[in-house]
Amino acid sequence: MRRALLVLLFLLLPMWVSGCAKEDLKVLYNPEKSVHNLFCDCDYECFDELIDITPEMVPLTNAPAIFSIPMPTAPGTSVQQNAKAVIDFSNAEDGYIMAKYIPQTTKSIRVMIKGPSGAQYQYTLKSGNVFEVFPLSDGNGAYSIGVFEQVEGTKYATVVSRNITVKLTDEFAPFIRPNQYVNFSANNQAVIKAGELIKDAKTIIDKISAIYNFVITSLEYDKDKAKTVQSGYLPDIDDVLRRGKGICFDYAAVMAAMLRSQNIPTKLIVGYTGEVLHAWVDVYSTETGWINSVIFFDGKSWKLMDPTFASSGNQSAEVMKFIGDGKNYVVKFIY
Repeated sequence: MRRALLVLLFLLLPMWVSGCAKEDLKVLYNPEKSVHNLFCDCDYECFDELIDITPEMVPLTNAPAIFSIPMPTAPGTSVQQNAKAVIDFSNAEDGYIMAKYIPQTTKSIRVMIKGPSGAQYQYTLKSGNVFEVFPLSDGNGAYSIGVFEQVEGTKYATVVSRNITVKLTDEFAPFIRPNQYVNFSANNQAVIKAGELIKDAKTIIDKISAIYNFVITSLEYDKDKAKTVQSGYLPDIDDVLRRGKGICFDYAAVMAAMLRSQNIPTKLIVGYTGEVLHAWVDVYSTETGWINSVIFFDGKSWKLMDPTFASSGNQSAEVMKFIGDGKNYVVKFIY
């Protein structure tokens, strides 16, 4: 009986494969061993399509994922522009816009951004067809954005403007990326140093403390620079660290850049201490939420995150008492 079944199968096999039925052969196709060599004398035209399939890589590493700094871009998908200037708001949902003034000029060029809080942010824009990054610090809502060129003295004319409505991908978007005031990239020495400082940190608070303590012990207040600095000044974080001194704007920018480079949301704050215009930082920790105007835990309470005063005052009791009182600080702008 078994022999009879084998003979019958042998007789039916040529009929089954005759004509090289595409639907049958397609199922049996094996890239490593061609079906047609086993069952018929057809060419590869018997198959619907031959494709290359590269074997998948096997994941081997047990190292944690490395944070990659989200660098701003101007893809040009949403723009307002003319022959003189461009406002690129393609990535407004990520907390920033980019703008450039195309011609070379000795005139002063300004970018003005007014958000839902009503605060009007004013920035200096270089000429020469180079994009710069400006944060949408007010979060979700309606913004008016404009590029203006100087006519005479303090009189400016509108070059290009645009109103937009912003819905952020998340509340931290404006405070994790580089912008004109907190300008950094992976190649900055300050960013490389930040990575070294936090490599053994166990918690976000440990990371914040390591960077804060480095800044206040590595920099001293530059009184000469404070006397001569001009409007429109922008910190160069690597130059500040190399010189080992700076004004409050420098301290805040260095610390904000180092923290942001480690995926720690950080606000650079400009406001008043008494009648003096000052700069400091606020930081977000998943362990505590926004640490508004505070920096480190001494076992009993948080202290204000003011790297300039902590450094120049050598962390004296009087200075730390002043820093610890949030009523001494009035926020004007957030970057």
